[in-house]
Amino acid sequence: MDELTLDEAMEELSAAEDFLEYFGVTYEPSVVHVNRLHILQRYHDYLAHNPAEGDDDARRAHHHRFLELAYRDFTVSDAVTEKVFSVFKKAAGTAFVPLGDIQR
Repeated sequence: MDELTLDEAMEELSAAEDFLEYFGVTYEPSVVHVNRLHILQRYHDYLAHNPAEGDDDARRAHHHRFLELAYRDFTVSDAVTEKVFSVFKKAAGTAFVPLGDIQR
């Protein structure tokens, strides 16, 4: 994929491992296996707030940096703590209501 432009190469990538390998991010397969969607979503979120600019080399370096950060987030934490997806964010705001309070 080295002969492709960044945009062309990105169209060919689908799995988290594909992204990590393409951008040269060293990873532990067991971390990716458990957190693959969370890593890709965090990577997407980082890029959404910090768009890549410049030529392909500058943009590749930018993508590498944010993919590495996204991966690292899940080596020092977990999906529930990081709350990448709305289901985890919603669950964090849920309060416990005892059954006895509902029956009144």
